[in-house]
Amino acid sequence: MYKIYVDGQHGTTGLLVNERLANHPEVEILEIPYEKRHDRELRKNLLNEADLVFLCLPDEAVEDTVGLVTNPNTKIIDASTANRINDSWAYGLPELSAAHREKVAGASRVSNPGCHATASIVALYPLVEEGIISKETAVPLFSITGYTGGGKKMIETYETTELQAYKAPRQYALGLTHKHVPEIMVQSGLKVNPILMPVVSNFPRGLAVTLPLSVKDLEISVTKQALYELYRKYYGDSIFIRVHVVDETEDLVDNAFDVQGSNDTNYLDLYIYGNEEQIQVISRLDNLGKGASGAAIQNMNIMLGMDETTGLL
Repeated sequence: MYKIYVDGQHGTTGLLVNERLANHPEVEILEIPYEKRHDRELRKNLLNEADLVFLCLPDEAVEDTVGLVTNPNTKIIDASTANRINDSWAYGLPELSAAHREKVAGASRVSNPGCHATASIVALYPLVEEGIISKETAVPLFSITGYTGGGKKMIETYETTELQAYKAPRQYALGLTHKHVPEIMVQSGLKVNPILMPVVSNFPRGLAVTLPLSVKDLEISVTKQALYELYRKYYGDSIFIRVHVVDETEDLVDNAFDVQGSNDTNYLDLYIYGNEEQIQVISRLDNLGKGASGAAIQNMNIMLGMDETTGLL
């Protein structure tokens, strides 16, 4: 049995990581009482007792907490944005390539990806790697998400407010500086920032990023079927990435896309729609599953040498 400690276990992501760990057959959870959650010495003892630690903390608290870990055998998964473009940390999206998976497997420090970022990078990475999209392209990414991604404060606001403004979708990060933009650029291989346009809506969970493609503007002209075959080449052996057939209709609801269709799973679903001139790739996941706690457990499994599906299927 591996000893696992979640620092920040009473927050939104921490609670979900703990919930998934409770059903994991190979781990023992090290608990900290709510009223002791800021006790530095107790936290330090638990951090160093653990085989693996999840940091579900604000960005500004991560560096100090990592400094408390003196046990060289303690592995860390950071769920914040603090280390997602830090070369000394492995980026926890093992499906991208064999090299990514090997780096996660051999790492003592892994940065867990963001939800918008995971969906965006999975759609972008093969296209950039194959030269279909130029690395100099300011790629547009339209993302719609449920409100749970905003944490406790946003959840409370959505679930208690009567304000009409919260009943309709709301565009945010209007300055185009969403915190997931740097990792999307770096981890997908782009040299310029993508144009991420996020929208939060009045439903708890679910996220879909749409990548629009004008075929004539691509570096290499592709068809929808060619894109499908490319994604299958990259992700066909992945357990948690499902590439759907071109113009999939079985998963539509009244001929419209269901943003919440991957909820309560650790799957990321890729869809391809459009025509000969314009294509849209839609990348869907549960923002609290493959976009957060599910990915964290998957990375833990890989780092500790277990089957990556343990506790997730």
